[in-house]
Amino acid sequence: MQYIFNLLKSIWLVLWAVVMSIILFIPMTLAAIFSVTGNLAFNISKIWAWTMLIVTGVKVHINGREKIKEGMQYVIISNHQSQYDILALVTSLKMQFRWVIKKELLYVPLFGWALYAAKNVFIDRSNREKAIASINKAVNRLPQGVSILVFAEGTRSKDGSLQKFKKGGFTIAIERKMPILPVVVKGSRKILPKGSLIFHSGNIEVVVCDPIPTDQYTHESIEELINITHNVIEHELSIS
Repeated sequence: MQYIFNLLKSIWLVLWAVVMSIILFIPMTLAAIFSVTGNLAFNISKIWAWTMLIVTGVKVHINGREKIKEGMQYVIISNHQSQYDILALVTSLKMQFRWVIKKELLYVPLFGWALYAAKNVFIDRSNREKAIASINKAVNRLPQGVSILVFAEGTRSKDGSLQKFKKGGFTIAIERKMPILPVVVKGSRKILPKGSLIFHSGNIEVVVCDPIPTDQYTHESIEELINITHNVIEHELSIS
């Protein structure tokens, strides 16, 4: 009985993801044509995210949003435990940002096009230099005040523990003098663990931490900036 129940839940999740991708495909395509900034496409993507949260019985709560300065361009650094991190961040931060994501997602039917239409940044994780160049090029095209969001661990954590951070997002922050905005997502792994399609209804908490200025950092001191950011996020994760 439990197997059948879990199977139905998986089918429900996939079904809604496909249905919403089909429904929003034309609006996203039109947004890609008429919105050069990608802002409209990003806003439409929130509909997809909200729907997926609603049909799976997941509620998102956010703390610290007042720390985000309107019009400021950040490099948002977040932990990554579940695909639901994406839904939680899109719907709760209430700011324009673009994802830095692996290029493989570009080839997912409909979903990949939606990401492309919203002017997200696709990177080749097998080549660090190309990845940073891609981010740099994308930042050059961003409208004023639009931030970028990086899952600095590079992939979802299997056990929930915070993994080592990669340098890419921090390199851009230092070069552009963009402040780091640490954001912590809690509870998403309980909703949908890595490698599973069996969701569990519940709550996700998003916590916005104090921004970290990068003016004083250089490429030589980048590890210090990475460690500070890692410690901030790790500390917040330890608070129940």
